Amino acid sequence: MAAALVLMIGLVLDGGLTLSARERALGEAQEAARAGAQAVNLAVYRQNGDLVLNPAQAAADADTYLAGIGATGTATATGGLVTVTVTIVQPMQLLSAAGLHAVTVHATATAVPVRGINGPIP
Repeated sequence: MAAALVLMIGLVLDGGLTLSARERALGEAQEAARAGAQAVNLAVYRQNGDLVLNPAQAAADADTYLAGIGATGTATATGGLVTVTVTIVQPMQLLSAAGLHAVTVHATATAVPVRGINGPIP
């Protein structure tokens, strides 16, 4: 009975830690995508007002943001969209005694450049 109780507590504790890691990964991915979406081609914008991403700079800016916060992930930019995927390996506290030592969570977020605060809400 005690083993079953410890296992249930482990599920609750480690499950909460896993959900927290997932939320953290999503937040980091969203922020990195926003950082990359700021890499607008200024020459095109000044010429005709169109928001066109510089894809290489957008991916590099997102990667720089991830490195700055110590996150592991990948960033790509194509067309007008920046996509970032963050991976976090969450160690288990109690379930490691049952053989589950870590859980890997992934989160993906995208961002597009918008003009001002009146742009479309994704």
